[in-house]
Amino acid sequence: MKDGDILTHISRLITEEHDLRTSLAAGSISSHEENHRIRNIEEALDQAWDLLRQRRARREFGEDPAAASPRPIDEVEDYHQ
Repeated sequence: MKDGDILTHISRLITEEHDLRTSLAAGSISSHEENHRIRNIEEALDQAWDLLRQRRARREFGEDPAAASPRPIDEVEDYHQ
């Protein structure tokens, strides 16, 4: 996965998150469903941001960015940008 692909994935996840919050406000989904789905999106975002930063760091230090791989959720949980 290339940086552009990761950024596209991040953008889609953010859009999905906003759509869920809009659906909750409109009463289309329950808060329980929204919370569960938001949690999954946040975890996917944490992984994606971490992977992007790994790739950028590898590139900065002359390493192959393609060698970066997604880390487990428990390693990247609550990642701050």
